[in-house]
Amino acid sequence: MQALLADVAARSYTALVVLEITKYGHPVLREKGKRIERVTPEIRQLAAAMIETMYAGNGVGLAAQQVGRALMLTVLDVRDPERPSQMFVGGALQDLNTVMPLVLVNPAITHTEGEQVGSEGCLSVPEISAEIRRAARVSVSAQNLDGKPLEFECTGLLARAVQHEVDHLNGILFIDRMDAATRASFAGKLKKLQKETQSQLAASAKPHHEAVRL
Repeated sequence: MQALLADVAARSYTALVVLEITKYGHPVLREKGKRIERVTPEIRQLAAAMIETMYAGNGVGLAAQQVGRALMLTVLDVRDPERPSQMFVGGALQDLNTVMPLVLVNPAITHTEGEQVGSEGCLSVPEISAEIRRAARVSVSAQNLDGKPLEFECTGLLARAVQHEVDHLNGILFIDRMDAATRASFAGKLKKLQKETQSQLAASAKPHHEAVRL
């Protein structure tokens, strides 16, 4: 299993483009991702572009819905010394410098333990962050980009990030995890962001008529 992880991390993720991040108010963020039955060259290219997009946005995780694709695909990189993580495969502690960036295909959380409360934000909900309650340790079942099984346990920031991204893949946003008072305090910002996103969607949907050439 460790070899599988190393194989994923060792790939060359050279993206041709940094993708646009979908913002709160876009309907795709509320869609449950479609299961990926086969990893195609298109899926590999999408994963590579998502990694570049995540880095460009200074994020630690990104789900396919956040780039407009309702698929069960997410990428993560939690090498943050200020917010440590642990990852275990078959009980063995992994070197995060070896396994990151991590691509998860069809991930699912199979077990949770304990509780942690920590600050979260989201590239799709800019300028908003809050203390969110999550499990302290999670077990994850997924596939890698070769379609091979990938199972691990994690704690710390990786556990939080995995839960955040798996929520995305199921149409759940971190604002849904806020307590009622916290969410109410952001009601104005959320409404404004939603309105801006929907206005942009409406504008892009309008037909563009080609100028008449005389």
